[in-house]
Amino acid sequence: MTGTSDHDDLLLSDAERMHALNALGEHYAAGRLDSAEFYERSGEISSARTFSALLPSFRGLPGGVPLEQVDGHIRMIHDSSAPAVRHDSSPAAASQSPEDELASLRERGSMVETLDWIIIGVTLVTFLVLQIALDWSYAWIVWPSLIVTLSVPRLILKYSDDDEKVYEELKKSEAAERKKRLEEASKRIRELEGRRGPETPRS
Repeated sequence: MTGTSDHDDLLLSDAERMHALNALGEHYAAGRLDSAEFYERSGEISSARTFSALLPSFRGLPGGVPLEQVDGHIRMIHDSSAPAVRHDSSPAAASQSPEDELASLRERGSMVETLDWIIIGVTLVTFLVLQIALDWSYAWIVWPSLIVTLSVPRLILKYSDDDEKVYEELKKSEAAERKKRLEEASKRIRELEGRRGPETPRS
């Protein structure tokens, strides 16, 4: 992030404020801010006149302000850093807090989900090669083998049927919560955008 000083603190355009609001909305949707914090910070961004005035609104958020000052210009930053993934919890840990257990379940569920698609893809390619390229009449035999191959990652990762059910419920719940937060963020941003009106000419 490019540093700022009093003499080069640039004025913001409406498009730049909107970019900052959208980035804050993403943080809210991800659960980093509660409703009160989002409303307070979005109001600060809406009324911000200069680049430095945005800094407090992004305190404590990964990536900081999604804008930077370069050679007398403000540039929007579109690539946000992915949140760090914790690897300090183990599926085989003797004692886990509920938070660690959920983190472990999410990690194992995501890995099993990815491996499932890879295994199914490889099986399909194998079937097509045997059936079409080699004209082998017993190519269908690769499909029953899926029962075994799909179970291997689950055994290695100690991922039970109950774990899979909980993981699917978690995904649905988190997707619904994220949708709700995005809708609230979008509504707030439209409200602030309408309140500002057209941008006043710079002197």
